[in-house]
Amino acid sequence: MSTYKNIKISDYSYDLPDERIAKYPLNERDKSKLLISQNGTIQQDIFENCTNYLPEEAQLVFNNTRVIHARLFFYKETGAKIEIFCLEPVEPADYQVAFQETEEVTWKCMVGNSKKWKEGFLNQTFKIDEETIELTAAKIAQEGNSFHIRFVWNGGVHFSEIIEHIGQLPIPPYLNRDTEESDEETYQTVYAKIDGSVAAPTAGLHFTNPVIEQLTAKNITTSEITLHVGAGTFQPVKSATIEGHTMHHEQVIIPIDILRSFLENPNNIIAVGTTSVRSLESLYWIGLQLEEKRFDPFHPEIKQWEPYENEAKISIEKAVQNIIYFLAENEENAIRFSTQIIILPGYDFKLINGMFTNFHQPQSTLLLLISAFLGTDWQKVYHYALANNFRFLSYGDSNLYLK
Repeated sequence: MSTYKNIKISDYSYDLPDERIAKYPLNERDKSKLLISQNGTIQQDIFENCTNYLPEEAQLVFNNTRVIHARLFFYKETGAKIEIFCLEPVEPADYQVAFQETEEVTWKCMVGNSKKWKEGFLNQTFKIDEETIELTAAKIAQEGNSFHIRFVWNGGVHFSEIIEHIGQLPIPPYLNRDTEESDEETYQTVYAKIDGSVAAPTAGLHFTNPVIEQLTAKNITTSEITLHVGAGTFQPVKSATIEGHTMHHEQVIIPIDILRSFLENPNNIIAVGTTSVRSLESLYWIGLQLEEKRFDPFHPEIKQWEPYENEAKISIEKAVQNIIYFLAENEENAIRFSTQIIILPGYDFKLINGMFTNFHQPQSTLLLLISAFLGTDWQKVYHYALANNFRFLSYGDSNLYLK
């Protein structure tokens, strides 16, 4: 355990020139470059040919979350501009229930220019389908650097309609530009369905409907899970060792049918994106909690250090079976939980055999996850990408890592 906590983040760095960060995507998603790394061998191609490198009977797991218009702007009577960045619902805590509310919700939010909003209400009036809506925001609590904000409105419209109408799509801060109309399409995957993320699962941005059709033609199955990506995905590691870094919590939903398919075909599970990796690997530890009767059905979660504080005593098959039995007994169709899991070099992957992912920032927890899968080859991969003009970060090029 102490070995993991003493990992120095400075050992997972590289020089990333600003000009290598893709500020905009390519005009055609699937024309991005694809770096393929397997058994220490690196090659490159175009993403539209990715099916040529996938093993037969592979099972791709996509994250079908959709990025919401999380940035809301209010103006005080003094003219001060206040930004409220919606992170996750508090009351009600379920995303879909919160989006369907028609009068009042409370969200955990970051507040920009909060010094100018010490007390009182923020108000905004606008129209949706000729209905005049008056929206009020009030601070009701503080949680670390965030606040609990209660939104109250009239008109009987859903909260999802309100943020879609007046909110702005958030894009990564390192793009150093404002959100543009084109981002509304390009910063969503073609299979995005479930509202909730404040950042896109960017590994999926390269997939197009023709590429997905190619997967089907090659008898490669596809499944969809949901992890709502939080703003913490951009949170830098500021401590010298990983022990001082606190991972963010993210909400996960995995349908029971997908769990059954994992039992039928446990090999060649390919995660599309690090969000899918973290979701799928968390499953093992949920199954172990059930085995050891530590599972809390009212607050199901995987904490940051759980994989390093508990011995992996059961097989992945037994872990998945435990979850299926639990869902069947409780007549539920999906496992829902919060994960804070951190995947570090030395981690023993339980479920996935490969992943699609983009290139990640230096000294980030996502780069640590990549190193956990590739070992020291991560340095060779990133050196190759820099030497061969690959584009980096959210709107950049793609990688396929296979065991």
